[in-house]
Amino acid sequence: MKLTNLKCVLRTCLTLLLGLVVSTSSHAYSYAAAGKEPVIDGREAIMQALAADDFAAAKVAVDGLHEEFTYLLNEHQVDLQTPMVQALAEKDAAKVEAVMDRAVIEEIIRRLDGAEKNLGDYQVAKVLVVKSKLFLDLIMPKLNEANRQQATTAIQGVLQAIGNPGVFGVGQAPADPAVFKQQRELLLGAIGQLK
Repeated sequence: MKLTNLKCVLRTCLTLLLGLVVSTSSHAYSYAAAGKEPVIDGREAIMQALAADDFAAAKVAVDGLHEEFTYLLNEHQVDLQTPMVQALAEKDAAKVEAVMDRAVIEEIIRRLDGAEKNLGDYQVAKVLVVKSKLFLDLIMPKLNEANRQQATTAIQGVLQAIGNPGVFGVGQAPADPAVFKQQRELLLGAIGQLK
């Protein structure tokens, strides 16, 4: 009878553990996959419109970014709407692209700020750093070789600085706020030439 009870307890514990792992994994995935990135999608539409010299289509794509530009203005005091309206009115593709580069940089800064504030929550910090890397990849080709190398090294440093919860404690590493801040500044310095 004792062996049967032990098997039952073990089976129950295993089922609960498996349920917990699946639940955590699906939560992490849904958080990472939740929602699109309007600035990335909008930038792509704008760049395609500019390549076709279609400023009407570019304006439509920019109008789709109104909420994001408003958020950056209200929460981060970064006005992208004014220079964008002017660039579109002048039909200056280079200026439109420069404003979108600035939007991408601001999204990187916003994600890294969020990660820094959430260093105590590995999953949230990791998702935010990974999202910042998606934005970084968009502007990486515009950087010179030295800045590209610095940005690559710094984003890896930022990712390491958020720590690692390990698996059942094995390989666990705490977040390092000082290293995070240092690597963040190196990253922002590398991409600052595009501001």
